[in-house]
Amino acid sequence: MVQYIAPLDTSFAALSDPTRRGVLEQLGRSDASITDLAERFHMTLTGMKKHVSVLEGAGFVTTQKVGRVRTCRLGRRKMAEEAAWIEQYQQLWAARFEALDEIVEDLKQREISHERDTK
Repeated sequence: MVQYIAPLDTSFAALSDPTRRGVLEQLGRSDASITDLAERFHMTLTGMKKHVSVLEGAGFVTTQKVGRVRTCRLGRRKMAEEAAWIEQYQQLWAARFEALDEIVEDLKQREISHERDTK
């Protein structure tokens, strides 16, 4: 049975968009206003506000309004839960590929053995 975890759904939905990942990368370098981000990513203020809102909802970004300027910065939320989920599947796939390597190696050895026997 598939198990869904709501915070992970929110996180991965937020990270699924390349513009939002770009915003996170940019904010990792320095804080920026929504106007600056909109200009950098060649989009409207409304479009960028929507992207920032999704990132804010996931806890990846915080905003602060001073006068008419809304400044964005990275949120305090770390991606430990997401990294742990990904690591679990990375280990699963690594084990599967290791098992596949063993099967391939076994088949190669059988082929070599068969060639020797038929000579």
